[in-house]
Amino acid sequence: MRKTIFKKIYRKIKEYDTIIIARHLGPDPDAVTTQLALRDAIKATFSKKKVYAVGASVSRFKAFGKLDKINENEIEDALLIVVDVPNISRIDGVTFTKYKEVIKIDHHPYEDAMGKIELVDTSSCSAAQLVAELILNTNLKMTNEVAENLFLGIVSDSDRFLLSYTSAKTFDIVNNILKKTHIDFYKSYYKLYERPLDEIRFQGFIAMNLVVTKNGLAYIKISADDVKKYNVDSSTASNMVNNFNFIKGVKVWIFITEDEKNNVYKINIRSRGPIINEVAVKYNGGGHQFASGIRTSDKEDIDKLIADLDEICKEE
Repeated sequence: MRKTIFKKIYRKIKEYDTIIIARHLGPDPDAVTTQLALRDAIKATFSKKKVYAVGASVSRFKAFGKLDKINENEIEDALLIVVDVPNISRIDGVTFTKYKEVIKIDHHPYEDAMGKIELVDTSSCSAAQLVAELILNTNLKMTNEVAENLFLGIVSDSDRFLLSYTSAKTFDIVNNILKKTHIDFYKSYYKLYERPLDEIRFQGFIAMNLVVTKNGLAYIKISADDVKKYNVDSSTASNMVNNFNFIKGVKVWIFITEDEKNNVYKINIRSRGPIINEVAVKYNGGGHQFASGIRTSDKEDIDKLIADLDEICKEE
């Protein structure tokens, strides 16, 4: 069944001359590295095809590669491949209805149907793992650049293989990537983990101001002024949330960051046991059982969310 889906995806890629690859709003490293790797693998295999990886650029992810800008009004008869996003409303950079056919490749719990061909596997640690598996099982080319991005996507979303989503298959795929390309993964880590001093100090601020309830919920509300004070951006906290795993006595932790520019609060939730995605869905968010996110402009929702998550920590 799995190999049949790979063949179907490959045939569609071969069929179309123009292919757009999109991912979710507010991207993480897995989303960006996956779309760039798939774009570059297709271009390396089919040099005459027009292949674009789209969406808002993020300055801290520039080391992974450059995203593309497109004019959708000039694109006809194109294939859209959506990676690392389960719902249509969170796709960044494209008008979903403009495309003749859509393929979804995702590892989140299933939400919206997007096309006739969908590769969805919640047991995969990352979208990068699924795309790596696709490339390894078809004639798509695995260049060093492609391999490095896939490796970094897998490492990032599995939190260096620490999270429960990591499986024997994850290690098998990484092993095949390394054997096939011999990338220098030690140097690759700099693209993922090197940070300016301001971010290190900002992480210290988070640690010093984290509130922990008696039930084992940790949370922090980060204002726009806090973000400005430490000379970071509103997505910085999102990229740090996994750094606060393994705190003794903490079952669930929440980072709530004010995004003044877009007039929303970005909320990142992680868990070491309680199921959190069901709570996230209640507030129009979503994600995995132990890693979820929400965007809201309603301050009252934030306090209700904290109360709900504290309750599930109590029940746990």
